[in-house]
Amino acid sequence: MLQADLYPQIFKRKSIRDYDLTPLDGAVLENIVEQINNLEPLYADIEVNLKIISAEEVNPRMMKKAPHYVAFFSENKEGYKTNAGFMLQQMDLFFSAKGLGSCWQGIPKPKKHVLESSDLEFVILMAFGRTKVQQLHRTSNLEFKRKPLSKISDMETEGGLDELLEAARLAPSATNSQPWFFKGDKHVIHAYVVKPNILRAIMLKKYILIDMGIALYHLKLAAEHFGKTNQIIFHETGSESSPRGYEYVASLRID
Repeated sequence: MLQADLYPQIFKRKSIRDYDLTPLDGAVLENIVEQINNLEPLYADIEVNLKIISAEEVNPRMMKKAPHYVAFFSENKEGYKTNAGFMLQQMDLFFSAKGLGSCWQGIPKPKKHVLESSDLEFVILMAFGRTKVQQLHRTSNLEFKRKPLSKISDMETEGGLDELLEAARLAPSATNSQPWFFKGDKHVIHAYVVKPNILRAIMLKKYILIDMGIALYHLKLAAEHFGKTNQIIFHETGSESSPRGYEYVASLRID
């Protein structure tokens, strides 16, 4: 599936928590493996490993029981959580496009034998399968509970920037915290992540950089959809102008 096909799913996808536990057939799983093997990384120098595992291979604590899960393992180096969010959100949108439900799983972990099967660090799970009774897709943007653009960016939205920022605005995040902020202009969009207070750090520290990767993927996907040549970079101006309470992550250069 081409990336351009994933863009409409930004406005339709939702987290599915009620699954038909019947395993997917082999042809469907082969298609999913093919997609996994062709995911675009945010940072190509970070080694990752994605495994499809069953419900029996996941510790049951706080899990949403599904027939299958994608387990994301990664080399632990700078940017690895943001990279995980960027890559695994591609699967979230892919599942939606294929008529399957999915849901980020922040607390559950694979069982010991799965963890020991990789030399890399386990990062996060994503449940997936056919939905049981829950409607798969949203029918309106009004179903999203998200901050308005004015709360996540101070940018002027002429020249189609509002379309890019809207895609980022609708990105999912842990407890719907939306920890991102965007600054810049039609040539470069700087992305920032909130610095959590003590309480928030305890609850969400693991997730906010993963969430930032999800939003960055939505931003980049929207730019590609509208035919804009783009590249995610580190930009000195971005790092020097962080809003109060936020820290710089990366920038999307638009040519």
